[in-house]
Amino acid sequence: MDQPSSLSRIDWVAGSCRLLAATAKEFRETKPFAGLTIGTGIHLEPKTVALLMTLRAGGAGLVCTGNLNSTQPETVDYLRAQGVTVFATQTRDAGEHGVSLDAILAEKPDLLLDNGGDLFVRAAENPYANLLGGTEETTSGRTRLMPMRDKLAMPILVINDSPIKQFAENRHAVGQSLFESYLRFTNRSTNGKRVTVFGYGACGKGTAACFRNAFSSVSVVDIDPVTTLEAHLDGFSTPLREEAIRSADILITVTGYPDIITAADLRLIKDGAILLNGGHFPLEIDVEAFRNSPDVAGIDRYAAEHIETIRMRDGRAFHILGSGHMANLAGPRPLGNSVESMDLGFTLQARCLERVAKGGLGKDACVIPVPKDIDAMVASAYLDLARWPSGGHALANASGNNRS
Repeated sequence: MDQPSSLSRIDWVAGSCRLLAATAKEFRETKPFAGLTIGTGIHLEPKTVALLMTLRAGGAGLVCTGNLNSTQPETVDYLRAQGVTVFATQTRDAGEHGVSLDAILAEKPDLLLDNGGDLFVRAAENPYANLLGGTEETTSGRTRLMPMRDKLAMPILVINDSPIKQFAENRHAVGQSLFESYLRFTNRSTNGKRVTVFGYGACGKGTAACFRNAFSSVSVVDIDPVTTLEAHLDGFSTPLREEAIRSADILITVTGYPDIITAADLRLIKDGAILLNGGHFPLEIDVEAFRNSPDVAGIDRYAAEHIETIRMRDGRAFHILGSGHMANLAGPRPLGNSVESMDLGFTLQARCLERVAKGGLGKDACVIPVPKDIDAMVASAYLDLARWPSGGHALANASGNNRS
């Protein structure tokens, strides 16, 4: 018997990303990024390593940073040990994060992999000649970039507009990971709890379903009456906003927009309520306004648990998880979305970057959905793997991980 080896979560994730492993095997032969540098601004956590190693297998040079409050030091250390240039620290400070973003663009990468629009917004303000385009991961980023299309004038494919991303990651994985995050932060049950979910897009649908499946009574609030009707017909309560806040033991924001729960709502929040955010930016719950409200008597912080308790002057108290940052990548031992969902989403990223690198996409491809043929290619490859217990034709003779 071989001596037992001590492996990390990064190794576990790499061995679990079967689709990225198959893609990396192909890329080692085709080298779609030979001679190109890819600048990335996306959560630096173990699943991202699998994507970055796949891009490097395709010949890419890499310069990487993360997002606010989600950079995991073990991931940074691992990437640097692999020779990847990383400008990132675990920070909640937008100014400090901005320095890292500027450092990426100072390297003048040929392609950008963005998450929230931070890199492309800066590139639009300070353009450089060799930038070919790239990808944007999120709806939040797409919202920021759409008004800048004429200024950007380069192909940018929006991963979150892929139907695969919508149902695999947003509907299924985000709901699962927010449910897991609530349990991980609080160690409290969901049984019999009244849960209010703000937003009934794909992320809201998955979140509402997961908490209902965990024996909670779930209400949905959405500004679109058609979407609210859908939630009603899906069997969720759809009270008016004030009643939805007043009644909730757990309040969850998954809209992608700022100021969903604000200081004006302090009078409504129930004693003992727990608030968490699943949106990309830490703006949906106005935590800073809560802290500065004259109605707040004091704040207790459970530092190791990343929980704040807001104590009101009238005797009520409620709790905020992860300071309003994206809960599934905040707090103790954050895991993020499931490996399988990110394997799919990150393969979309790799294939879209491959398409941009090949050329042929013009200015009219600026901030558009993933091309349908890429969706079909990724879906077929995933199904091929799922149908074969041994790992499918796509993984025949492939390594168990995707390190280059």
